[in-house]
Amino acid sequence: MLHLQGLPLKITPRYFTTGAGAGVSAFELVSFDRALREAGFADYNLLRVSSILPPSAEHRSHVELPKGSLLPIAYGVFTSNEEGARIAAAVSYAQPTDPDAVGVIMETEGYMTEREAHDLVVAMAEEAMEDRNLKIARLEVVAVEATVELYTTVFAGVALWG
Repeated sequence: MLHLQGLPLKITPRYFTTGAGAGVSAFELVSFDRALREAGFADYNLLRVSSILPPSAEHRSHVELPKGSLLPIAYGVFTSNEEGARIAAAVSYAQPTDPDAVGVIMETEGYMTEREAHDLVVAMAEEAMEDRNLKIARLEVVAVEATVELYTTVFAGVALWG
């Protein structure tokens, strides 16, 4: 429960949006901003959250909040300036067959291929759902890979909003 000036606020997002992107720049922070832009999250103030998908959350293709809004998001991000290295980031989300149960979001990033990142977040989501004794109704992945030049950032996230 979040409290604002003594008033309790219950915040359970109704929607989620996935995105992945890569950015390159001579500046590390600009490479991050470019990756966010490609993923669709650059114009929001990101609040990193842990990896739980609210019950019955609905997937939307893009975030429908005013630009500059605070945006809760679970994400994987990796930046490198090791010329020629291969880097990747991925997120998965798994929704249960029980509409009243939570789902999970899993993230990874690092020196790896997109396929390796994809397979890792799928395995983690399956195990996390199994730990909760939940059957999976839907499991999706977004991932990105890049070959490093200058500063390169890869980003994959699941934003929770609405």
